[in-house]
Amino acid sequence: MIRLFISAALSSDAAFPLDDNQSRYLTQVMRRGVGDDLLVFNGRDGEWRCVIEQIGKRFVIVRAAGLEREQSQGADLVLLIAVVKRGPMETIVEKASELGAAAVWPVITERSNVDRVREDRLQIIATEAAEQTGRLDVPDIRAPAKLDRILTDWPADRFLLFCDETGDAKPAIEALAGQPIGPWAILIGPEGGFSPKERRRLRALPYAVPATLGPRILRADTAAISALTLWQAMLGDWSGLLTTP
Repeated sequence: MIRLFISAALSSDAAFPLDDNQSRYLTQVMRRGVGDDLLVFNGRDGEWRCVIEQIGKRFVIVRAAGLEREQSQGADLVLLIAVVKRGPMETIVEKASELGAAAVWPVITERSNVDRVREDRLQIIATEAAEQTGRLDVPDIRAPAKLDRILTDWPADRFLLFCDETGDAKPAIEALAGQPIGPWAILIGPEGGFSPKERRRLRALPYAVPATLGPRILRADTAAISALTLWQAMLGDWSGLLTTP
């Protein structure tokens, strides 16, 4: 069944219009008509089965018919990724959404070759991935920020899996074994690696957990997918340790 993310509040018998793109998608691409069902979620009120009530020239109005799933909270996991070129960046956002990241934060490091991203485009990709994978929320795409500033303002209760390509850290599974459940982040560096200054600062942080992703040099998108998968398996909603209300 078609799933769409909306911003409107959802409750029993609530009626609301879809935006232009969603309306065109339903009527022109998927050929849906009045009376057809779809699933809708907003990240707050659970997932609702809705019925198309009215179709106009440039709009569609749907009405909530019944709650399908209560809202639940996934893993509190932020992916920090050094900004890379458009193609790999879009892949990273899509896969991070599929793998359950709560947010993606582009990071500018000393060796970053790219310092800009299209946040609007990345948010669309994150939304579409959330719609397709059945999750009940959409990852937040944050504005790019310098690594130094991020670390200066870092909350003391959020652990950081620091993927250190130098190879002298523990393997990721070993590094994550026995770590606490709670707020976490994963940091993936740029193609040129972290600078010695950045690595020293990261290694000195009490909340940072250095780890290696194996003996091979990985592209940023491969590293991000690998780290997210390992974290979810050890501490996230694949592990059986995380409970969702």
